[in-house]
Amino acid sequence: MIGLHHLEKSRSQRILWLLEELGLEYQVISYKRDPETMAAPDSLTQVHVLGKAPILTDGGLSIAESGAIIEYLIDQYDTDGRLRPTQGQALLDYRYWLHFAEGSLMPLLVMKLVFTKIESSPMPFFAKPVAKSISHKTQKAFLMPRLVPQLEFIERTLETRTWFAGETISGADIQMSFPLIAASDRLDLSTYPHIERFIKQVEAMPHYQKAMKKVANSAPV
Repeated sequence: MIGLHHLEKSRSQRILWLLEELGLEYQVISYKRDPETMAAPDSLTQVHVLGKAPILTDGGLSIAESGAIIEYLIDQYDTDGRLRPTQGQALLDYRYWLHFAEGSLMPLLVMKLVFTKIESSPMPFFAKPVAKSISHKTQKAFLMPRLVPQLEFIERTLETRTWFAGETISGADIQMSFPLIAASDRLDLSTYPHIERFIKQVEAMPHYQKAMKKVANSAPV
């Protein structure tokens, strides 16, 4: 049976969604983060040397990285070709957004999260103004000038189509769902109505909702 090693509040939730979309039988093995460091437990390294979720096991195979897992599951189990375009611009767009999610967007969102946490982290009172100043200046001068153009590009893309590769859902949408939902928690997206529409569209999907219930109800090992 397929096994999904799932870390709470992580990218692995989108793999759960894909497994539901494909109608596959699978087992969820959940792990809790360290409450102080938010790191994954060392037990995950027994599944994959880097100890990061998601990790998919299928028979004797162990597959890491969300994009690689999505491609593997679609290659192996999407027998009717519903979740991947087969040719033309749609196929190119599918591949682009499948890699854009982690290659371009997520690194900036992780930086945004880190700087936000720096501002709220416990520290001596005399250090807090300095930390906040460094955080604000770095975000203003470096982070946001790189993140905003990406959000604008995504907004323009979704203005012209329902999903990232066209008018039907694909693995690219499943891959892009996590960073955009994460962005909605960290940024004001009210000036990006098509991104907001995409997020609502995802959250209304029956298989997405079923996957999120499994996330909420999964007991950690």
